[in-house]
Amino acid sequence: MTVELVPTLDKENFIVNIQAAFKKAVVEEYGDDGKEVIPREDVEKSFAEEGAKVFDIVSGGEIVGGTVLKIRPNNHNELLLLYVKVDSHGKGIGAAAWQAIEKLYPETKTWETCTPYFEKRNLHFYINKCGFHAVEFFNPHHKDPHEEHPPEDDFPGGDYFFKFEKVMRQ
Repeated sequence: MTVELVPTLDKENFIVNIQAAFKKAVVEEYGDDGKEVIPREDVEKSFAEEGAKVFDIVSGGEIVGGTVLKIRPNNHNELLLLYVKVDSHGKGIGAAAWQAIEKLYPETKTWETCTPYFEKRNLHFYINKCGFHAVEFFNPHHKDPHEEHPPEDDFPGGDYFFKFEKVMRQ
């Protein structure tokens, strides 16, 4: 699978697509309660992060996903968001996109990301496909110190998240 990372020109389209992709996993695990799975405000906030780079993942001339990266001057970078459109799951797009990200930022020392505990596909993807390691498990007894508001208010699964890290070089 060949993909390109193209700077996002249509952030509204990005938001609609990421919400649909995230909703699929939540509906499978919890059912559909009609709420936004990833609130628009959270996606927009990621766009505005210092050092944020927003890309569409393009294959065959079509947008098949997207990502938001936080690129820091010290090269300890963060994958804020990554999604593959629902109709493109299981085609190797996520792994190809991750390879493209690594190639685009070869000076990265470490990558960091978080994912909800119930999202088994993400756990498999980050650990088995991309080479990340789980380094922390946020839960009611060990809260994410960077969380500004209680996630249980707006995200299914509450505050149960895995933090992953991939060391690229020392």
